[in-house]
Amino acid sequence: MSFEPGKAVVVTDAAQLATYGRAFRKTGKRVVLVPLGRGLHAGHISLIRAAKSLLGGVVMVTFSGDEVPEDFAREGVDVVFHGDLHTPVRVVPELDHLEDPAAIAEAVTRTIAAINATHATDVVVGEKDFEELVALQQAVTGLRMEVQLHSLPTVRAGNGVAMSLRNADVPEEHRDAALALSAALTAGAHAAEHGPEIVLDTARGVLRAAGIEPDYLALRSLGFGEAPAVGDARLLAAATFGTVRLTDNVGVPVGIGFKNMGEQPEP
Repeated sequence: MSFEPGKAVVVTDAAQLATYGRAFRKTGKRVVLVPLGRGLHAGHISLIRAAKSLLGGVVMVTFSGDEVPEDFAREGVDVVFHGDLHTPVRVVPELDHLEDPAAIAEAVTRTIAAINATHATDVVVGEKDFEELVALQQAVTGLRMEVQLHSLPTVRAGNGVAMSLRNADVPEEHRDAALALSAALTAGAHAAEHGPEIVLDTARGVLRAAGIEPDYLALRSLGFGEAPAVGDARLLAAATFGTVRLTDNVGVPVGIGFKNMGEQPEP
């Protein structure tokens, strides 16, 4: 078994991937998984860099694109699994879904399959698809998996838009309107101190001014339940621009506000 640390050794066989994972675990190393899809952007690079920052870890990436990007070697990834971990079973989280429950179940199952195939001790994911993140945490906890989940804030472009492979597919005539999605969430978050209803009304007003009817706009607790009157929550939205559906979310300190973050809220 030939292996050079940081050289992005490509593995296409699931059995060989498991052999690597077991070998790393036996040496006492952390096996840090970054589960990716078919493409690569700056947000994904940030996940890899976060994984590399975990001391004593071996970074393994799963990737299903046509060709393995050279970026993995440049970023010092240790192992890249370039193959299919398809399984006929599904892990079905119990959430009050905003997104398609079947799609969430498929995504969570795919990540759990990758965790098990790599024998990962840690997994690094982004907050861009927050509902999927919550569902994954629920599954990891409910199945009593011995893996630590690390999440990173969404990486954004200079105009505030969340990094996503779908952004490039938004038709030219809809791109200005698409900016309103992240702007609405930001505006809602900055109204946090006034409570949940004002947060939603503020975000809704920005979308309405841009002529956007969202697929959904919701404020949820960090566990994806009802938002607290005071405390941390998540403001989520989705909207379709032409034929492309974009999603985004931001953290909201409800009833507190960003300028009062260091202060204790009144009982």
